[in-house]
Amino acid sequence: MSKIRATVSPVDGSVYVERPLATTADVQHALEKAVTAQAEWRKTSIAERAEIGRKAVDVFLANQEAIAEEISWQMGRPIRYAAGEVAGLAERAHHMIAIADSALANIELPKKDGFIRYIKREPLGVALVIAPWNYPYLTAINAVMPAIMAGNAVLLKHSAQVPLCCERFQQAFDAAGLPDGVFQYLHLDHADTEALIASPHIDYVAFTGSVPAGAMVERAAAGRFIGVGLELGGKDPAYVRHDADLDQAVETTIDGAFFNSGQSCCGIERIYVHASLYDAFVEKAVALVKQYTLGRPDDPETTLGPVVKASAAEFVRAQVADAVAQGAVAHIDPATFAMDQVGTPYLAPQVLTNVDHSMRVMTEESFGPVVGIQRVENDDEAVALMNDSEFGLTAAIFTQDIEAGVALGERVATGTLFINRCDYLDPALAWTGIKNSGRGCTLSSLGYEALTQPKSFHIKTQS
Repeated sequence: MSKIRATVSPVDGSVYVERPLATTADVQHALEKAVTAQAEWRKTSIAERAEIGRKAVDVFLANQEAIAEEISWQMGRPIRYAAGEVAGLAERAHHMIAIADSALANIELPKKDGFIRYIKREPLGVALVIAPWNYPYLTAINAVMPAIMAGNAVLLKHSAQVPLCCERFQQAFDAAGLPDGVFQYLHLDHADTEALIASPHIDYVAFTGSVPAGAMVERAAAGRFIGVGLELGGKDPAYVRHDADLDQAVETTIDGAFFNSGQSCCGIERIYVHASLYDAFVEKAVALVKQYTLGRPDDPETTLGPVVKASAAEFVRAQVADAVAQGAVAHIDPATFAMDQVGTPYLAPQVLTNVDHSMRVMTEESFGPVVGIQRVENDDEAVALMNDSEFGLTAAIFTQDIEAGVALGERVATGTLFINRCDYLDPALAWTGIKNSGRGCTLSSLGYEALTQPKSFHIKTQS
C-alpha cells in the first residue's frame, strides 16, 4: 500500500496537495518501461525529437497562468513573478532543441588514406533527473530536454514541496506525442530515491540540491561507473569596483540577493564594495530593500514572498542574530514588515554591514532574504574575499572597465563570471560549478556531452 505524502504550502500552512509515493513495484515497472521505450526512441531522428520537444514547450506556455499559481502555492514565489519561470523554461528548452543537430553531430576527423574515422555521440540509456523546489521547472528542464533530445529516456523525481511540477512535465510530453515510457515521473521518499540511483537500469543522474544530498547521490552511485551531474550550493559574491555605475550596481545586486526571497543557488549572498563607493552603496541598497512588500504570494502587490518553510526562516534569523552578536549592524527593522512573524515562513529582508568572514552569514549558505555588505580597499582584497569560500557557482563584478573586469574574473574561482549583471543563466553558456558547488555541467553544447557517450569508428577500407 502506498504511503501518502502531503505538501504544506508556505502561503498559509495548509495542505495544498497530497500524493501517493511510488511503491517498489511502481519503481520497477517504470524502470522496465523506460528501458524498453529508450531502445526505440534512440532510433528516432533529431528532427522528430525536436518537433515533439517544441510541442511540449507550447503546452507549458498554454498553461502558464495555472502553473504560476501552482508555483506560488507550492513554494511561495510571488504570483507577479511566478509565470516568468515558464518563460525561462521555454527559452532554455528552445535553445537546447535548436543546437541539438550540431551538438550531437558526429565528430569527423581529418582524412587519412585507406581509413574512415569518426566519433559518434550515442545516448546513455535512462537518465534520472532529481529536481529541487526553488526553481522546479528551470532546474529540471536543464537536463530533461537535452536528455530526451539526445535519445535517452528520462525519469523525473521532484522535491516533495512541488509534486505538481513533474506531473506538468508528463502532461506536456504526453500532449506533444512523446512515445509512452520515454518520460516518466516518480514521487519518492529519500530512501527510495537512493535505491533508485543504485539501480542497474539508471545510466546517469542529474541532481540539483544541497551539498549533503549531493554527497548521498555520489555514495548511492559509487561503484556503478555512471555519470553524475551535481549542481549544489552557492555563496555567490559580487564586487562593486571604484568605477562601477553605482545605481546600476545597487539595483542589480539587491535584486540578485532578494529575488525569490533569496532562495536561488546563484543568488548574491555577499557583496564587497570599494571604500570610495561603500557609504553611498549601503545607503541606496538599504533604501531599496525597504521598498519591498512582504506578503502572501497570491497577492499581486507582493514583491517578497515567504521562504519555503518556517525552519528555513529560523535558520536565516539565527545567522543574522549570530552576526549581530559579533558586531554586525542590521539596517532593517523587521517590525516595519507587518507579515514578519517568528514561527512562520514570512521573514523580513535584512541588510548587514560591519561584517567579516568570521561570521556564518558571510561563509555559510543562507538561502534566504539576507545579504552582507563588506567594505574593501582594493581589487586584490576583493578577489581574496570572493575566493574565500567552499563554494564556486557564480561571481559578479561591477565595473565600467570591462578589460579590468575580465582580468579580475580570471582570478576568481567560479563556474560563471558575470560582469555588470548576476543571477541569470544564459542557455548558450555552460552552467557549472566548482568546489562544493558541484561538478559537471548542463546547458550549452557542452551540456550534451554528459548525456551521451562517444563511440569511435575506425574503418580500414578495402581498396
